[in-house]
Amino acid sequence: MNAVHMGVRSWIAVSLATVVGVLAFGWPFLAEPGSTAIAHASDAPWIFAAIVPLVLLVVLAQVADGGMDAKAIAILGVLAAVICILRPLGAGTAGLEPIWFIIILGGRALGPGFGFALGSLSLVASALITGGVGPWLPFQMIAAAWVGLGAGLLPPMRGRREIAMLATYGLIASMGYGLVMNLWFWPFLGGLEATAYAPAIMFDPGAPVSDNLGRWLAFSLVTSLGWDIPRGILTAALIIVIGRPVLVALRRASRKANFAPHVVFAPETHLQTGAPVHAVGPGTSAP
Repeated sequence: MNAVHMGVRSWIAVSLATVVGVLAFGWPFLAEPGSTAIAHASDAPWIFAAIVPLVLLVVLAQVADGGMDAKAIAILGVLAAVICILRPLGAGTAGLEPIWFIIILGGRALGPGFGFALGSLSLVASALITGGVGPWLPFQMIAAAWVGLGAGLLPPMRGRREIAMLATYGLIASMGYGLVMNLWFWPFLGGLEATAYAPAIMFDPGAPVSDNLGRWLAFSLVTSLGWDIPRGILTAALIIVIGRPVLVALRRASRKANFAPHVVFAPETHLQTGAPVHAVGPGTSAP
């Protein structure tokens, strides 16, 4: 059971944000052949303006559903601060970014809604601190949110099987993040026309979807795979080495915080007889 509950409003908000993200990333494959490509440098602020309220809507929806209270938001802030500290350690160094295992373990321990909010808010917070604000930021936010969301949706497991599952997911998700992020600039990348392999990797607005998919994968293979593989290996290694104690700490914190206490009011007869009134928690019954 997830520590931070997701209600109907939360799922609607996450689904809406996901649809916006898919359109933002996938428009090169969704656009009609022959349509004019417009640089993301001009429309990224509009995407940013659409995604940020949706991310905040996830938090507000969870508050309305009773799933994310002040204690959960405090844990969200602590983990986002840890990510802000870790992110500069690996930025630009062969893809070695240690932040992803925190997002994955946070989403796993506290639920998909928490993972979604952690991925997006931590990326924007760290970008503001490190000066990494640019047209790529809204895309980083939604891609990181998907990583945290997916971790919270993994099937229930415990022990070594859980760590193995999370390490595998970390490897795939961290590499997939780089693959998806190529879409924010790949359709507008210039300077490749003179190269011999340009026709195989450049975006062609008039080409069929299948052709552009192949070009995108080929572009990722020759340009970003050297960063994506180290990122995935580091994430999986960190989960294997310290994943279990971090999960234990997060789950213990969620139990101590008691995000969803069960309150049972004593019958009036208890008050008349002077019998003690006890708070009732999960797994107990009223006196």
